[in-house]
Amino acid sequence: MAAKIKKDDVVFITTGKDKGKSGKVLKVLPREDRVVVEGLNVVKRHVKPSMADPNGGVKEKEAAIHVSNVMIRDPQTGKPTRVGFKTLADGRKVRIAKGSGVQIDV
Repeated sequence: MAAKIKKDDVVFITTGKDKGKSGKVLKVLPREDRVVVEGLNVVKRHVKPSMADPNGGVKEKEAAIHVSNVMIRDPQTGKPTRVGFKTLADGRKVRIAKGSGVQIDV
């Protein structure tokens, strides 16, 4: 199945502590149906000192969010929208915004 959300897409968070915020997708985890969004769903982890990080301590990092809790930004209106698919005349399958019908893929 084609991916509705891809790396570098701008998405809105629809539920949870970061509801209403938006950010760029850093990583997509298709097997877990999750995405990592830049600057959102930040969690703290206690890290032991190691050779790579001799200080250790409490570090903040972005945690994965389930793909059902994010919506892609409509390129025309800038609002959250659902994603559909359309086959072009040359045979390519592209993503379209359901709200405005505008093509998301360039």
